[in-house]
Amino acid sequence: MPHDHSHGGHHHHHAHHAADFGKAFAAGIVLNLGFVAVETVYGFAANSMALLADAGHNLADVLALATAWVGAILAKRPPTPRFSYGLRAASILAALANSLILLIAVSFIAYHAVMRLIIPDFVAGGTVTVVAGIGIVINAATALMFARGRRSDINVRGAYLHMVADALVSAGVVVAGILIEATGWLWIDPVASLAVAGLIFLAGADLLRDSVTMALAGVPRHIDPDKVEAHLLGQPGVVRIHDLHIWPMSTTELALTAHLVIPDGFPGDAFLATCAHGVAHHFGITHATFQVEIGDDCALEERC
Repeated sequence: MPHDHSHGGHHHHHAHHAADFGKAFAAGIVLNLGFVAVETVYGFAANSMALLADAGHNLADVLALATAWVGAILAKRPPTPRFSYGLRAASILAALANSLILLIAVSFIAYHAVMRLIIPDFVAGGTVTVVAGIGIVINAATALMFARGRRSDINVRGAYLHMVADALVSAGVVVAGILIEATGWLWIDPVASLAVAGLIFLAGADLLRDSVTMALAGVPRHIDPDKVEAHLLGQPGVVRIHDLHIWPMSTTELALTAHLVIPDGFPGDAFLATCAHGVAHHFGITHATFQVEIGDDCALEERC
């Protein structure tokens, strides 16, 4: 539930909406570790670089899931005198780490695919198809565990993208295995891997952009600061706004500070509560702090 408190000309409103994905992280880690072991054994047995590369990719994703889980746990730590917002920003660092891991995994896949194009080798297509097919099921099931939180939390979105990427890689490997078995064309395996790597790169680059923006306290893409300012200017008595700042406190929570110039003086706590609930409802900004000024002089505005 949201809770509010106010003092003087300031007002704060904050809420916590982050869902608990602890069980999804645990299940994803266990399932993927088991599949990494299976894929590695059969990768060597089938002499398939595609399976071995996918095993390495899955191992990177296990690390990514663990990183995201730790970030989610740290984000729930209560505030302290030194960390007055708690460790909410740990989820942003986890999302940033996940994006980098995803891009490193893409580089790994692309490198081995190019090497296999240069030096073709026999691949047991039937074994590759069966093992990769199991990978599709495991990764798709894990991705579904994170699907409902992917739009509201980029940390969860990072985990979701990792699992979707793994399912796509496995699907590419299945197709490659079937075609190799049918035609004997060994180049199909690395070409399919390169195509999937390109898709994963696009998803990883998008996640990297969002997580870097958040790490630098930038305004998220879905928030238009001009619309936020216009909304606040539309409140009764507000004639000017300055020192408006919007930044992410975590992957799920946004904060705002603003100076509201109201010549008629402090309008009371109810007015500030209305402003806070307004930005929370319209923009998802759950922690708002307002300072009221009457505008007799501009010392504060010039300082800010």
